[in-house]
Amino acid sequence: MNSQRTMPILPVEAYTSQEWFDLEQERIFSRTWAFAGLAEDIDEPGQYTSVQAGLNNIFIVMGRDRRLRAFHNICRHRGTQLLRAVGNTQRAIVCPYHDWTYDLEGNLLSVPNQEREFPNLDMSCLGLKQASVDRWRGMLWVHPDENAGSIMDWFGAVEPHLGPHDVDRLIEYKDGRTEHEIAANWKIVVENYIDGYHLAHLHAGTLAMYDHARIESGFVGPHFAFYEPLAPEFAENLAENTPSPLVIPPDRVGAWVPMLFPGIGLGETESSWSVFHVTPLAPDRTRVVTRSKVADASLWDFVWQSFRSYGFWARRIGGKFEGDASDPMASGDFMAEDIYACEQQQRSLQSPYFEHGPSSAKGETGVRQHQELVQEWVGRP
Repeated sequence: MNSQRTMPILPVEAYTSQEWFDLEQERIFSRTWAFAGLAEDIDEPGQYTSVQAGLNNIFIVMGRDRRLRAFHNICRHRGTQLLRAVGNTQRAIVCPYHDWTYDLEGNLLSVPNQEREFPNLDMSCLGLKQASVDRWRGMLWVHPDENAGSIMDWFGAVEPHLGPHDVDRLIEYKDGRTEHEIAANWKIVVENYIDGYHLAHLHAGTLAMYDHARIESGFVGPHFAFYEPLAPEFAENLAENTPSPLVIPPDRVGAWVPMLFPGIGLGETESSWSVFHVTPLAPDRTRVVTRSKVADASLWDFVWQSFRSYGFWARRIGGKFEGDASDPMASGDFMAEDIYACEQQQRSLQSPYFEHGPSSAKGETGVRQHQELVQEWVGRP
């Protein structure tokens, strides 16, 4: 009899059913802080950005007083979405349906044909419904509850376990935004992110510059902290083996790769800083948007091509996979490797022969704990 611990904490249905997906949208993504962009996305009055936070679409706008405010993206007349994506509203927010108009502070300013169509309307009661907005580590965050409190109540405990990066001083480089739609449940994507067991295997070539045997990881509240140093042979000759200017002191080099609940990963390394925004789209579909910053964006066009090139690291490490360069497992791109693995797992869940196998004692501890966390929030056995 196999005495190894298996991982049936969540049932297969948690990764495949619409019922589970809907519960997660309601009980997790609609009740937690959501990543809404980088701080520099909104730096002038009238600029705005919108984000889907579970069942809620929320936008942030800078008012004439240069204050950031967050509102539910719902017209108080018939509920039409007011703003889309990002942009600049100049002085007012106008509903595209019936031209109800709000100022940048959320107050209802005018209603067309008010005297005839809406006699005795008290416009003071029909301002936009407020949400919460905060700024933390160079990022913008929103919460559907206007009384959510300080974001430090949510992230404060994990902050000492993050990288020593001054995100506000880094520069988002040209083409630093990427978007992937992954044919897998969001939890598979997150669990892959926090799985330390696969790093030395799936990424034997692409991430061999790090010392996977010296990983320091674990949950701090609902957030997963992760750090691993450079492998000795790379740390000894850091300047030669790092493909971009350092963004942290040489004595702090390594990779901080936390996953902030429920789906915001940070890739904080010696040469760059990235945010991975995980958004569930369907039970078997997830969008991941990545935005990256470096110390000197003028050098990054060359650096990025080199970093993503299989040949760059192959000359220093030697890759695990060989063959057709179009094969994701031979591309030298660790993101492509992860996507391939996640999508293969999702496909296997459809098989009547699928069953949970043994769970590694150390490397997959975080995966088990993440499943327990989701189970707790969703409130399902």
